[in-house]
Amino acid sequence: MNLTLGYVDMHTAGEPVRIVTKNYPVLKGKTILEKRRDARDNHDALRRAMNFEPRGHAGMYGVIPVEPSHPEAVLGVLFTHHEGYSTMCGHATLALGRYVVDQGLIEKKEPITSFAIEAPCGLLRLTCRVEKGEVIDVTFESVPAFPVKRDLVVDVPQYGAITTDISYGGAFYCILPSSRFGLDFFKTPVERLLDAAAALTDRVRATIPLSHPDADDLGFLYGTILTDDALPHEESYNLCIFAERQIDRCPTGSGVTARMALDHAKGLVKPGVKRVFRGISGEAFTGLVRGEVAGPMPQSVTVEIGGRSFYAGRGEFIIEENDPLGFGFPLAEHFADVVHSR
Repeated sequence: MNLTLGYVDMHTAGEPVRIVTKNYPVLKGKTILEKRRDARDNHDALRRAMNFEPRGHAGMYGVIPVEPSHPEAVLGVLFTHHEGYSTMCGHATLALGRYVVDQGLIEKKEPITSFAIEAPCGLLRLTCRVEKGEVIDVTFESVPAFPVKRDLVVDVPQYGAITTDISYGGAFYCILPSSRFGLDFFKTPVERLLDAAAALTDRVRATIPLSHPDADDLGFLYGTILTDDALPHEESYNLCIFAERQIDRCPTGSGVTARMALDHAKGLVKPGVKRVFRGISGEAFTGLVRGEVAGPMPQSVTVEIGGRSFYAGRGEFIIEENDPLGFGFPLAEHFADVVHSR
């Protein structure tokens, strides 16, 4: 018997968001994190089918809507990528703002429609600007964000001693300018920047334990964000390498959150001052620190992230029961990997 999955495709600053709309099984668990474990342990073939080739690609990102457990949330969501399941995704949250309003999950009000959704990292409060019945742009208020490690020196193979910061914005990131690798952010081929960021991520994951006081499931390094050397008041660029060498096309919402929290802790940005960030697509997110909060760690703040999302398509995927590649496959780097996987 063939399986079908309905979907809507969107993008935020060029980064894809594939939202499951039909035929995904009801997940077990009272909390979002319990549902995330059920999806990972019992239904992961569906993530691969939606994200991997032949339906997806190396940069695909997904959303699985679920029943929320928080009383204020109109929707619960799980975030998916090539490696597995994230705890937070800013670009997907911005897309979900428009999606929720357009699907009628919340009453549409002009000029502002506000509501909350529940992600694995916690409750996210969204504000949609509506004009003539259309969502023009979306902002969301982050969960408490905070710096974790400052001026951490990591011995990275092939690069030597690299100084980085680690900050949390719904997920943990290493954040540092590419110049610390001796690489010009704008002139270096992206593949070389990717290699450097991935090498740091791999080394930190192997040597530096991370934990979040609210839940063990949140305690892992999601990726590395390389930046230019822009001053705190200037427009700046991010290149986020997350999961297993996946390149974020947008500035990375949770990464901008983590970066703003880090810069606030360093005294480089003040609450209420908006800053513009761009990713490899060239499209912008905005970020501003709303203020300090009584969060789970010292110097916790909430950050407001803003951006625009657009529809890219909708339809139904078919997984034929006799298709050996029906549940997707990651594109191999070497043909030896293909041989060994058979």
